Amino acid sequence: MRLTAACVPVLLCAACAQPSAPPPPAPEAPVNLTVDPARVDRTRHDLPAGYEVTGYAGAPAPFAAWGFRDSAVTDPVQCVTLGAPAVDAATTRGWTASGPGGIVYTVVANTSPGAALDPAVVAACERWTVASGPSTGTVTGLPGPDIAAADTIGMSTAATTVVEGGTETRSHAETFVAYLGGHVCFVTVVTDPGSPQPALGPGYASDLLVKTVSTLRG
Repeated sequence: MRLTAACVPVLLCAACAQPSAPPPPAPEAPVNLTVDPARVDRTRHDLPAGYEVTGYAGAPAPFAAWGFRDSAVTDPVQCVTLGAPAVDAATTRGWTASGPGGIVYTVVANTSPGAALDPAVVAACERWTVASGPSTGTVTGLPGPDIAAADTIGMSTAATTVVEGGTETRSHAETFVAYLGGHVCFVTVVTDPGSPQPALGPGYASDLLVKTVSTLRG
């Protein structure tokens, strides 16, 4: 009887020492998916000092930022949708800025009905070429940034243009695109490989796209 009685406090203390269950995690706040294209102008404040900013007046397509015309031809052919997403050109909003580190383009437009980033096209276009008039380019796929409720893609483009007299000019562009349901937004940074000025960092375009989508969503 004494042995049994002596064990009772030990068992009770062991039970008291058990940790309590952790509280359930707090529910995450829902992501605001409403896009207001008019807010795109606010992102120009993230530019480094020394940049001159103007409104964007070109076609709402990475091709235009790379210096290619609407008649650009790609190989494979389906890659054309990456350089020229299906959008309503009349809804284009954006800005461009030039400075010592390169030229920056930030553009948003409404998508055409049913337009979306096709995973099959992305898989087929890890490396592709584009040509238009005197310009040719090689495009290499890059991983897009992680943006909630968005499909993203990145592209690195090396372009060459033959000007009068046979002289060649070269440029490099990094482009990141976000498909936001009813809108497409892209950021492109074009740099001159021969410029003595240091170019904007390799992550600048990707980071600016993330900030831009956050701004567009408010």
